Amino acid sequence: MGTDGDLETASRPTTAVDWTGANDEANPQHWTLSKKLYHTFIPTSIAFLCPFGSSVYTPGHKQVMAEFNVSREIALLPFVFYLLGLSFGPVLAAPVSETFGRKVVYISALPVFAAFTIGAGFSNNITALIFCRFFAGLFSSPGLSIGTGTISDIWPPEKRGAPMATFVTSVQMGPALGPCIGGFVVEKRGWRWTQWTILFGLVIVLTTTLGMSETYKKCILQSRAKKLGIPGPPEPQRSKKETIKFFATKTVARPMHMLFTEPIVTLFDAYVAFNFGLLNAFFAAFTWVFENVYGFDVASAGLTYLGQAAGSLVGLAIMLYVYHFIWAKESQRIKQEEGKSAKMAPEKRLIIAKLGAPLLPISLVSIS
Repeated sequence: MGTDGDLETASRPTTAVDWTGANDEANPQHWTLSKKLYHTFIPTSIAFLCPFGSSVYTPGHKQVMAEFNVSREIALLPFVFYLLGLSFGPVLAAPVSETFGRKVVYISALPVFAAFTIGAGFSNNITALIFCRFFAGLFSSPGLSIGTGTISDIWPPEKRGAPMATFVTSVQMGPALGPCIGGFVVEKRGWRWTQWTILFGLVIVLTTTLGMSETYKKCILQSRAKKLGIPGPPEPQRSKKETIKFFATKTVARPMHMLFTEPIVTLFDAYVAFNFGLLNAFFAAFTWVFENVYGFDVASAGLTYLGQAAGSLVGLAIMLYVYHFIWAKESQRIKQEEGKSAKMAPEKRLIIAKLGAPLLPISLVSIS
């Protein structure tokens, strides 16, 4: 009769180039439901907090004008530069997450985000405030750029619709609730407390993130191979100089190349950039209009953004409906007709964009 050690040795994998089978517990898609929900909460909460950090500042820009003796345009630069930081961060965060894993990006970026948020709160001149807000935005952006990747690691395609819809809704809810909360904070405590509000949320999110496990398949297999002393996923043999060159030319320069050479990428990015710019323009414009034209105070002006929050929840309901009653049925039909490995065509997922795109200009006309 063999010993327990013999049984363990017999079941020990000889390589770690892929999952050991359908029941491999290391595969995030085979985790328990509670563990999946915990790891879904992390990117979703970060996706809420990062854009929240941009708009929560805007109700306090008048106090910044008075304290630092600057114009309205200059006082809004900390808001603008935070958004600029958000746009640069994903260029590095996404490829790094697929080289070193998702967890290391979260764990390394969030404390720096917190440090520059503290710097913004203690800034004694407008230059320091703009500088700190830019880098706060830069190091907050990984939550936006790798959140969808984390969710895709955890949930199989047929169960991914609801978590992904919730993640996308969080990205919209953050900036919508920022001026609402920020208005009351500024009225009661002053503009610096908008930064302490961000920091309070960061403490909660960072504490939660410290308990997360790695979700990226390649990194999990590499860790298993190192632990068991067996061959892992194949890695190209490069010197440090070659690795840096590859990272710069392939993972960083390639998206830029696609942006300027692939028409579909260029047009889609331009459309998304326009929508993003339009959305964030509201955070500066609405406050001015409702305070100066309609006589709202700072706190009341923040409440005008609740319409966007309500619209985001309506969008979530639509996405969930489309997922359960259209995509799921279509995906099941395709698998029955073409085999289990068949997938729904990507353009089939554009139905929500087809619904939302015409509503944007209609809503702008109704506002005017």
